[in-house]
Amino acid sequence: MSNRQRKDNSRSQRVGDLLIEFVSRLLSGTLNDSRVRAVTLTAVDVRPDLKHARIYFTVRDGESQKEEALLGLRGATGFIRGRIAADLKLRFVPAIEFVYDEASDQARRIEDLLDAVGPKE
Repeated sequence: MSNRQRKDNSRSQRVGDLLIEFVSRLLSGTLNDSRVRAVTLTAVDVRPDLKHARIYFTVRDGESQKEEALLGLRGATGFIRGRIAADLKLRFVPAIEFVYDEASDQARRIEDLLDAVGPKE
């Protein structure tokens, strides 16, 4: 990996960390949409050019509230980008895409299957 690629990756990682922290604070304090109250942000992928960010989330109530939470997040995307532009010192405000994080549901299903099998004796 070249120094340029390493620099781009570390920059996108820093921007991702900043975005997830900032958006988490917005969701917990500023937004008054009940659909996003149970949302937890789990990860973020920012493209090396910093123009697109994919933010992964889960919902406390599980998959049953996934669609409502996604609608709420999509509806708030413009507001979130506006706040990022106003509050953070970024050269570009990335386009934001919210994606439900299936990993936690898959882990829960695996745990349920293991519990059903029970301990081997």
